[in-house]
Amino acid sequence: ILLRCFALGWADLKPLAVLTVAYVHQRVCLGSYGCDGIVKVTADIIRTIRDPEKPNTLEELDVVTESCVQVDEIGEEEYLVVIRFTPTVPHCSLATLIGLCLRIKLQRCLPFRHKLEIYISEGTHSTEEDINKQINDKERVAAAMENPNLREIVEQCVTEPD
Repeated sequence: ILLRCFALGWADLKPLAVLTVAYVHQRVCLGSYGCDGIVKVTADIIRTIRDPEKPNTLEELDVVTESCVQVDEIGEEEYLVVIRFTPTVPHCSLATLIGLCLRIKLQRCLPFRHKLEIYISEGTHSTEEDINKQINDKERVAAAMENPNLREIVEQCVTEPD
């Protein structure tokens, strides 16, 4: 965000003001870009999530790309955001955790009203149906985030690098 702020001439603002102005600017831009712009914003948000096991981002590992994001308008200024991610191996034991990280980061960062659905890309994981149910169940997500160890891992994965 800071690089965008410098480019937009907001470098002299305090950090909180920068975030506020950037948020308002992003909201204004979303309306003019439509679903394609929202795809780009969403892809920007998820590209920096780190893998729970490796020092790489999910984008660097090709777990998420801009093409895995689909956006449809479902109401006035309300969007359905669908993410289809691809685990690195068909038996990835951390696929549920990756889905949880995607959900938490997007819930926190998407600057518009939305419904969020996250799925494993079809045919890319041995238990994709079960995992898809877990990561799209609000109660299971809430229960997972109550676990302090799991919450700490999610926070490490979704926190932006300095």
